[in-house]
Amino acid sequence: METAAGRRSWHPSHPVAVNHVEPVAKRVRAYLGGVKVIDTTRALYVWEVPPFPQFYIPAEDVLASALVAEDAVQGTHRGEVDLYGLQAGGEHRPHAVKSHAASDVPAIAGTMRFDFGALDAWYEEDELLFGGHPRSPFVRVDAQRSARPIQVELEGVLLAEAESCVIVFETGLPARYYVDRAALSLDVLEPSETVTVCPYKGVTSAYWSARVGGELHEDVAWSYEFPTRELQPIAGLVAFYDEKVDLVLDGDR
Repeated sequence: METAAGRRSWHPSHPVAVNHVEPVAKRVRAYLGGVKVIDTTRALYVWEVPPFPQFYIPAEDVLASALVAEDAVQGTHRGEVDLYGLQAGGEHRPHAVKSHAASDVPAIAGTMRFDFGALDAWYEEDELLFGGHPRSPFVRVDAQRSARPIQVELEGVLLAEAESCVIVFETGLPARYYVDRAALSLDVLEPSETVTVCPYKGVTSAYWSARVGGELHEDVAWSYEFPTRELQPIAGLVAFYDEKVDLVLDGDR
């Protein structure tokens, strides 16, 4: 598959269409200000955009006293919704809930869609969730060790070189190549304050920018010191945005 930029894309696309609905087999809970606002075994995954589902929660499984009516209506691709705020444990989050009392998508009628970031913590069973959306049941993320040598360059300057790597294959995204920190050219890489969160890998522990020819190229690399247990092979290793650098893998640029 050729991309618009003419570079070949080797990763599979997401197989899910907008407004697709699937049941969540897990117990889902969410907290605000230490108060349990959601507790359900009847949640739904709803794909508002193809890669990322959101939880839709039956209204009966939401703490009613935490909902604050805002007397506002909003149009969505799933029909009109009533807007609510959330208030619990001394915390208040305006415009945090969309109520689908009725819906153009019959499967979600009677559910509520919560702004994922408005809650302090989400759990599937007893596992804390990371990131801005639930993990998709159609996304697979594999971290596999590889003996293929790799070089990372930017404008002809070497940023990293290693005899092996760990490759992360994630549905719908380019492969990412993680190398040991000893492989980095630290004379051109500078620490960054950036922190990002991934539902599948966890919270980053470090980012680096590259200073090449007097120009700072921000946040070209990152690392997870304590990734989720499924991604333990990348712990402490460093990956680069292929979109921002030149990568040579096993001699193939």
